[in-house]
Amino acid sequence: MTAAAFPQSPSAPVGRRLGRSIAGRTIAPWLYIAPAAVTFLVWIYWPLFDALWLSFHQWNMLPRAPVKFVGWSNYTNIFALPKFWQAVQNTGIYVIGLLPLAVILPLALAIYTNDLSGRYRNIYRAIIFLPMIIAPVVAASVWRWILDPDYGVLNRLIKSVGLEPIRFLTDPDIAIWTIIFITGWKLVGFSTLILAAANANINPALIEAARMDGASRWGIIRDVRLPLLSSTILFLVMITILLGAQWSFSYIVVLTQGGPLGSTTNIFHILWDFGFSSMSVGWSSAAAIILFLGFGALAFGLLRLVDRYSFHDN
Repeated sequence: MTAAAFPQSPSAPVGRRLGRSIAGRTIAPWLYIAPAAVTFLVWIYWPLFDALWLSFHQWNMLPRAPVKFVGWSNYTNIFALPKFWQAVQNTGIYVIGLLPLAVILPLALAIYTNDLSGRYRNIYRAIIFLPMIIAPVVAASVWRWILDPDYGVLNRLIKSVGLEPIRFLTDPDIAIWTIIFITGWKLVGFSTLILAAANANINPALIEAARMDGASRWGIIRDVRLPLLSSTILFLVMITILLGAQWSFSYIVVLTQGGPLGSTTNIFHILWDFGFSSMSVGWSSAAAIILFLGFGALAFGLLRLVDRYSFHDN
């Protein structure tokens, strides 16, 4: 008996179409994220694992130079280096010094300029955001001219009132705070715009309800605005702690090269110094892995704190 005697069931094409549809819905999302995933693997995880491998070897980055396995000696040598611990200490100083400039000052600016009219608010935002769009190397060069002890504008003003010029970039006790100020000057506009946007997103009905209950302006800020801005504030605190020392790297390289006497170096600068000044890629990679693990643990703890203490009106 031929196959024609048993016609194919009408449900078979429907089943095949349904199977293809399910397979398409399963595969399509992976196809959409594939370019981003491949880019992430190539630019993040591949260098990370390459740095981990190099951290156990000694190599001067010359193509024909031998790569020698040295085990944990790169890590033990770095931990025994006083210069490393000075850089770690300075990294903490950078983070603590940047918090007022990157969080507290922008918060005050965002809240107390919220009532400006549209034209004046846009002008002030443009002025305060201008430093953010200047290239770090260009900004550092301008600040070097301003702070020059002999010909700088600022020291000329200081000398005009009969005071001794201040060596902002060559005094070990002042240089690190100068770098912190320049870095914070660059970040104030960015943080202010983020906080201003979050402040403008607060439901006006909550503000009006507080005013009808007799709350003062400070009471509204304390009991309404600050709690509703807590998630944004904690986000800025988190990125300042994690990235603050990295943001200062360009200014350190251009203005002080880590000096004087290592007073302005930090963990990011010493990592670069190992790799490109000493040509010791093993030490540089070991420092990078230490940096990754340390800031990774810090990021995990900060994310937990942000989730715990953030407040939302919904």
